[in-house]
Amino acid sequence: MTIKYRVGIMPGPWPAGRDGAGFLWTLCDQLERSDIDSIWLSDRLSSPVPVPEVMTALAAIAARTTRLKFGPSVVVLPYRTPVVAAKEMATIDWLSQGRLFPAVGVGVELPREFEASGVTFSERGRRTDEAIRVMRMLWTQDEVTFQGDFYKLDRISVFPKPWQTPPPIWIGGKSEAAMRRTARLGDGWMPSFITPDEMRAGVQKVQDLAATAGRQVPEDHFGTLINYALADTEAAGLAMAQPYIPRGRVDETTVRQCTAFGSAGRLVEKIEEYVKAGASKFILRPLGPSERMLEQLGRVADEVCPEFHRR
Repeated sequence: MTIKYRVGIMPGPWPAGRDGAGFLWTLCDQLERSDIDSIWLSDRLSSPVPVPEVMTALAAIAARTTRLKFGPSVVVLPYRTPVVAAKEMATIDWLSQGRLFPAVGVGVELPREFEASGVTFSERGRRTDEAIRVMRMLWTQDEVTFQGDFYKLDRISVFPKPWQTPPPIWIGGKSEAAMRRTARLGDGWMPSFITPDEMRAGVQKVQDLAATAGRQVPEDHFGTLINYALADTEAAGLAMAQPYIPRGRVDETTVRQCTAFGSAGRLVEKIEEYVKAGASKFILRPLGPSERMLEQLGRVADEVCPEFHRR
């Protein structure tokens, strides 16, 4: 198999207030003209900082662009019924002529967000597994009848079908459960806050588990999200990123191993570490103030993407 290396981005901190809407259009226009392959958006129901609703925002991106690929990283499936999610994604993929790449997951460890959506926190994993099966059936069959633990469908059809037949479903998360979900149900694996060594072990484990399940995840369907801050020195990059580094999710040692601060060359080196670990798809997220984001993304397009897209 010929491996295609691709670099996409996820916006950093979103501008607050009314500036956010105009920022999305500026961002789309800049990315559309650049060598960046794709844009990915987070999915949160409740957040202390601006996070646009992901399906609405992806539809807006689809309308604003003609080349750029896009997807959620990740859409939290338990928040939505699989029929609604399948219908939304199929329509966006159809309208964009196959540029949607859904990545799904179980969401953050905040029970109150699931309670707010009417979902029991402890059921989120099993609901996600069942929803993936239902969505894929709706995308590939004209009429679906299904009886599961959480969802019941009686001769349900989703039209128009997605442009892709069907869109590949990537699984987010680096937990054991996420690896097993990828092996049993996913078309690709996209963890975040994972070190290169953990990535290497994870790729092998996913493939071993998939083989046991009688499946195979394509060799070029492994990737990761890398947080970064470009600056003249590593110290300056770290200083810019420090207020925006997520706290509590991972320890400081892991953060330093899965981020890149300093020159564009340092970011290229970090991506290469993951390439050697078996990854070929990358989402780069700038850590820093929103007013620096466009400049940071522009440097990725000019100084990082060519190193991988020309292979």
